[in-house]
Amino acid sequence: MSGETITLYEAIGGDQTIRALVRRFYQLMDELPEARNCRAIHPADLSGSEHKLYEYLTGYLGGPPIYIEKYGHPRLRSRHFGAAIGVAERDEWLLCFSRALTDTVTNPKLREIIWPPIERLAYHMQNREEQA
Repeated sequence: MSGETITLYEAIGGDQTIRALVRRFYQLMDELPEARNCRAIHPADLSGSEHKLYEYLTGYLGGPPIYIEKYGHPRLRSRHFGAAIGVAERDEWLLCFSRALTDTVTNPKLREIIWPPIERLAYHMQNREEQA
């Protein structure tokens, strides 16, 4: 045993896998009728969103801190406060991410490591309660 530690970024396949994950995530958001509420709070052209999520996830999973170098601290909740993120949008975002993760990260143990913090992040991003 070498004792060498690698990051999740390296373990899942680095840049190629992050790009595939983010591409698949936004494909699903565009294609799945059950993601319509989440899709509706995004711009018509998803390329900017895709690029920023790629940059964020790269650093988040232990790769180069591209997002932080460009934009500073992520402050994700405050940056998304203008978008009404309720239970439906949160759950639809998670649906797309879960499927994209399954489609692009082949190792189930790595998916099990990645998923809980992503799920917590999605819950943290919710900024409105459902109306009665």
